[in-house]
Amino acid sequence: MAPFSLMTAGVSLLAKSFNVFSCTSILARSTRILPATYFSLGKSLSTSTSNDGRPKAPINSYFRYLVQQRPFVVRQNPAMKLTEVSRKIGQQWNTLSPEEKRPFEVAALRDREQFKKDLEQYQARLTPAQIEQIQRQMLAKRNATSKKRELTSLGKPKRNRTSFNMFMSEQFDKARGHDNMAKMKSMNDNWKRLLTYQKQVYIQQAEDDVVRYKNEMRSWENRMVEIGRIGLLRKHTINDRKRAAKKVTAAECAAERRLWLSQRVLQLNLQHPRSRQSQKLQEVQQGPFGEQNKHKIY
Repeated sequence: MAPFSLMTAGVSLLAKSFNVFSCTSILARSTRILPATYFSLGKSLSTSTSNDGRPKAPINSYFRYLVQQRPFVVRQNPAMKLTEVSRKIGQQWNTLSPEEKRPFEVAALRDREQFKKDLEQYQARLTPAQIEQIQRQMLAKRNATSKKRELTSLGKPKRNRTSFNMFMSEQFDKARGHDNMAKMKSMNDNWKRLLTYQKQVYIQQAEDDVVRYKNEMRSWENRMVEIGRIGLLRKHTINDRKRAAKKVTAAECAAERRLWLSQRVLQLNLQHPRSRQSQKLQEVQQGPFGEQNKHKIY
């Protein structure tokens, strides 16, 4: 896999793993490192919009505090893991008095009201066709989320990871940088500088993970067949099962045909021990299998 593709895959994985800390680059650059009581009430976090122009819902009061305090905590504790940073900020939030929390709550409420106004204006500009398309998209998203939740509850195995993912998981806490993107860039540079024999360790781990995934998926799909959830099987698995079923059916038909022919020939021999073989062959060809036995001589 090319380095750029590896980095893209890593960013996607990190975005899922650390979505609690995600924010826009502009917000990260413009957020001042100040105590909670000095948080600017003029700062609005609800002005961003999605690709289709729909306004995004603002974050709540706690996440505003998290976004504002996280750079300060990371700078003071550079060796601390991101999960520990989040835990530390959560503990700080719980110790704040109602007066100290009020600026964040007021700002969150103000952004919430602004979001409602922006959403009403956005909906007023939509055509009936656009509304119908959005409804379909929302339904598809809900169905996808519901299916993912169901697969998780059924214990579907996690997909195998690439060699770079293995390297990233091991080196992330040691990587340089104050945010996820900086760490990703640092790890990508380190990966490029690794020698072939050094990468081979992670390549072997990735190959082992492929074997693990295949074995777990085979076992999981067999269990889905047992409980009657064949629709959850992968497409190529369903096709393989269909081809195997056709082979079994063809073999059973051939065995049944051979059995009938042998019984019929035996019966003719008992009834006409001195009859010519052509007569017996004609009798057989007129049986239920007809022309299938035209060229067979017993």
